[in-house]
Amino acid sequence: MHKAWWLGGVGLLVVAAALGAAKVSGVAFGAKDAPKVEPTLEFTPREVVQPTLASLPLQLEFSGALVAPQSAVVRAKAAGTLLSLVVGEGSRVRAGQPLGQIDLSDIGSRVAERQAAVESARAQFVQAQRTHASNQGLADQKFISPNALDSSRTALDAARAGLDAAQAQLSTARLGLREAALVAPIAGLVSKRHVLPGEKLAMEQPVLTLVDLATLELAGSVGTHEVALLAPGMPVQLRIEGLEQPVTGRIERIAPAAEPGTRSIGVTVSVANPKERLRAGQYAVAQVTLADTAQRLTVPLAAVGGQAGQPQVWVIDNGVLARRAITIGRRDEALGRVEVVSGLATGVQVLAARFDNLREGAKAVVVARASAVASAAASSNLR
Repeated sequence: MHKAWWLGGVGLLVVAAALGAAKVSGVAFGAKDAPKVEPTLEFTPREVVQPTLASLPLQLEFSGALVAPQSAVVRAKAAGTLLSLVVGEGSRVRAGQPLGQIDLSDIGSRVAERQAAVESARAQFVQAQRTHASNQGLADQKFISPNALDSSRTALDAARAGLDAAQAQLSTARLGLREAALVAPIAGLVSKRHVLPGEKLAMEQPVLTLVDLATLELAGSVGTHEVALLAPGMPVQLRIEGLEQPVTGRIERIAPAAEPGTRSIGVTVSVANPKERLRAGQYAVAQVTLADTAQRLTVPLAAVGGQAGQPQVWVIDNGVLARRAITIGRRDEALGRVEVVSGLATGVQVLAARFDNLREGAKAVVVARASAVASAAASSNLR
């Protein structure tokens, strides 16, 4: 009897333990299957904006290297040995200033030869004049025939022509001697020295390159659909490498035809450089700002993101987040705004910045002050 009572007690304990385990397991399963409640994202009024109408000036940009339109290459106009150069890179020269000396012995000899030829031709001409004058007197006295007088006149004309030819050859030789001298054709700076003293120069061999930095030019290009908006004389802002502040220039000229294969039009901008702070070869970006007379729907640049090349923004629509694909137009970097051509309307609540981990359909509200737990700004996900 005692053994039966003991077995019955053990059985009751096992049943009770099983019931307790089942109860605990049921609570656990019930808790796991319960739906998860997501918090509502809260945004401050500064984090949510509405599209506004504004004027956005159109900005056209083109780039290139600065060049010196006033430049010259000093070339050797005669073959000879370079005896000296009195200037180097960076030297300032004036127009007509001697730059060096070339051994011009050959040209000097040629000039002397031509001078002697002129003296010989002059002597022959003087003798022909005397002979013709004598024959003229004899012809007047009927001592010589008219044919003899004509022959003396022909000899005089030939002597005069010979003298003229000799003088022309002498002038050519002297001109070659003057042109062979190394003188500066323009005022400016020596940009490059191509040869050194002692070298043998050939005809037309470059010796020095001179540049005038008083005015520089930027040669860029714009699309054929933009060139109609430009005109000579328009002001241009240039951002030049090495300078913190932009420089003002103006459109000097516009090419009359597009470049083959590129469909772009050449535009030349001139910039004054009186203090010669700028140098030829510096890279520059030119920006032309065109006024806008229309009112355009705009949002902050920071609000526009992108996915697969498609611009988009996040909006709060009926208390939930939604992603809206948009088409953008003009943008103004200075104002920090961009035109929305399509995809948005006025009065829509747009997130003013890009946030991470946003989910379409999540609940969102705009509050006067975001809580420390649910605020999207407090999540440190703002880029």
